[in-house]
Order: sequence, then structure tokens, then C-alpha cells
Amino acid sequence: MAKAKTQYVCQSCGGVSAKWQGQCPACDEWNTLEESLIEKQSENRFQGLAQAANRQRLADIEAEQVPRMSSGLDELDRVLGGGIVPGGVCLIGGDPGIGKSTLLLQSLALIHQQGLSVLYISGEESGAQIALRAQRLGIDAPDLQVLAEIQLQKIIQAVEQTGPAVVVIDSIQTVYSEELTSAPGSVAQVKECAAHLTRLAKARGIALIMVGHVTKDGHLAGPRVLEHIVDTVLYFEGDTQSSFRLIRAFKNRFGAVNELGVFAMTDKGLKGVSNPSALFLSQHGQTVPGSCVLVTQEGSRPILVEIQALVDMAHVPNPRRLALGLEQHRLAMLLAVLHRHAGIACFDQDVFLNAVGGVKISEPAADLAVLLAIYSSMRNKALPKSLVVFGEVGLAGEIRPSPKGQERLKEAAKLGFRQAIIPRANLPKNKLADMQIIAVERIDEAINAAQSLSIS
Repeated sequence: MAKAKTQYVCQSCGGVSAKWQGQCPACDEWNTLEESLIEKQSENRFQGLAQAANRQRLADIEAEQVPRMSSGLDELDRVLGGGIVPGGVCLIGGDPGIGKSTLLLQSLALIHQQGLSVLYISGEESGAQIALRAQRLGIDAPDLQVLAEIQLQKIIQAVEQTGPAVVVIDSIQTVYSEELTSAPGSVAQVKECAAHLTRLAKARGIALIMVGHVTKDGHLAGPRVLEHIVDTVLYFEGDTQSSFRLIRAFKNRFGAVNELGVFAMTDKGLKGVSNPSALFLSQHGQTVPGSCVLVTQEGSRPILVEIQALVDMAHVPNPRRLALGLEQHRLAMLLAVLHRHAGIACFDQDVFLNAVGGVKISEPAADLAVLLAIYSSMRNKALPKSLVVFGEVGLAGEIRPSPKGQERLKEAAKLGFRQAIIPRANLPKNKLADMQIIAVERIDEAINAAQSLSIS
């Protein structure tokens, strides 16, 4: 097969070079030249005059609901927006050894049990290794088709011959095309192979799931265009020292983003966790200072997370501010609000914050829980175990409402919490049975309310 002609394009200015150089001859930037294919010009000189597609009024276009198929895992279906979409392309990334291959092999086996044809293409493991993993996980799918291949043309041929409903590529960084001379995993190879596979999936109505490597910064490796051409981008997170895994959607053309799925890694693979709040609440034998339970919202799911704070006398000129699972810069802002509007100074104290369970919280509704945990640790007074808190704190000391306050309170009541300090704007119209709700408008009111509930 003849090699396709290639050129090197500068990723900074778009300049073209016939060969690779360390410095772009057009803009003098270093290490910006990437290999790409030279597109063939059409032989028909009148092609530009060809009739364009007919325009349509938006009201005349019939909107059809896209049918979905279940992945077999409820937590994965939640993150995908209700299931796998035929013709949809999904990219899933995560640290090495986090369980991406295990998750997808389990899902394919469950899809196959529904009577659908599936194909697992691995570029990192042999067929024997995949069979050993399936045996170790207790997967019963003897007819599940496996292909160990990294050449793009052979993969496309196998997919066209098999005609599966779902295809998994593990991973896209190992696939290469013969039309390019660069090594597998290079920017040109990843972009070209992903584009070919995406076009194939769209044309044949095949659900395609690609595994992507991540960099040391935790971002998906390869060109940024890889995330643009796919329909869904998922991140598989978790500490390898812990048995719990989190999967998040950061892009989803067929559903909501910022959904959260929770799994537990067992000797038989990944199991969905239906009540993730139990993971993020510490089991204290008695009430302890510096602990406050937050009701956070992850997509459509309210989750209870314990916020722990430790305030100690600083022994260095610059007190330390450390936040795990919470925003570092927001902590400094909240401490300034606490001093200015509640009269509690921490300028000579070290402040350490932690969200139990390794969960990452980015929503501002955690502000009030953070400040009450800091107050509890600083005054050495424990808050009641039955208390939950949420609310955003503004720079003027006001407590702003949080979205879906009613759902947060219902989730807390379902788990046995009987007291809540919330923004006044989130006060429910219908009182919840057996729950004392304290509505506050300013941070000093919240501190006074916590002081009255504190246990010495």
C-alpha cells in the first residue's frame, strides 16, 4: 500500500513545512510542528458549484428521541444520561490501574447477555490476558468477541465484517494507521485514527467507546480535538489505595454533565454503590469538634459529605492553608469573611480542610459547612451528629441560596438527620416531618445558631 503524502503543520501559526524541524520557519516557535495528511484535491473542477443541502426551518424538523441501550451497570447508565446511544462515541480516561478495562469488560458482558453483539478490541493486552481477567472476575460471556489488534485498517475491516452493536477500543493511543509514518500515540496518529473510527461509528450506527490515556496532570493525553469530536467524555477517578471509584461526565451531547457514578472495587470487579453518602460520612463513636456534614449536589443526585477542619496555632510567620477536595483560594476568601463579618480571626492559625472519602467539591454551597467546621474546631465545640448544612457565603457576609434545596433536605431526612442550617431563601414551604430547620441570612446568624446547638 502506497504511503499517503504528509506535511508538518505548526500548531501555533498554521505554517506548513515539508519536513519536521525543531523550530517553525514561519513563527519561530519551538516544537510546534505536527505531522498531518495532505488532503487530495478533487478532480472535478465544478465540485464547488454542486448543490448544497436543502435548508430547513427549525419548526419543520422532527425531533426524535434517541433510543438507548443499557450498559448493564446502573451507575454508568446514570453518568451517560440513561444508557448507551447507538452511533454515539464515548471517550473514557483515567489513571493507569484505576479499573477502566475492568469496567468496560464487565459492561460488554452484560450487554452481550441482553442479546446484542459486542466487540472488545485491545491494543494493550493479548487475548489470553483478557480471558484471564474475565475468569478472575467471574464473567460468564463465552461468545463475547475479542480482538487484539492495533492497526486501524484491520480494526475497521473487523468491525465491518462483525457488525457489532457496541465496540470498545482499549486504547486509542495504541492504534496506528499505515498512511502515517509517525509512531502510535503521536498527535497525528491519535487524531487520524479517532476521526476514522468516529466516522465509521456514525455511518454504521455503532456505539463506540474509546479508552484514553491521561497525562501526569490528570488530563486526557493527545490532541484537544479528540475531546471535541466525541459525544461524551468521562473521567474515571479514585485513589488506587482505596476500593472506591468515581466516574464523572464532563461532556455529554445526549444528557446532563457533572453526573457522578460511584463504584466499589471488589474481587469480582466493580459494583455500583446505590447510597454513596455512606462512603463520605465518617463513623465517629462520639461527636468530635471540627466536623460538619454538607449536603452537596452532584448532577441530579444529592450526596452527604463530611467536611473536617483542623485549626491549630501557627508556629511560622505565614500560617498554612491546606484544603483537600475543596478549593484552596476559596478557603482564604472564606476566612476573610469569617473575620470581617463574624469577628472570628484565624490570621495566626493553621487551617486544614478535608472532604472525607476523597470526593472533590467545587460548588459554592459548601461555604457555610466549611466555616462552621472551622468554627467548631477553633472553639473546640462539637456540632450535633444529626446536623446538616449547606449554603453559599458572599463577600458581604450574606448567605445565598443553593439550587435544589428541597431535594437536599429530603435526602438528609431520609438518612436520619434531624437538624439543618440553611439559607433563608431555601426554606421549604411545607415543613419536613421530624426535622428542625434553622434559616439564616448572614454568617453571624449561622455562627450563633451553631453556637446554640454546639456540644461542649
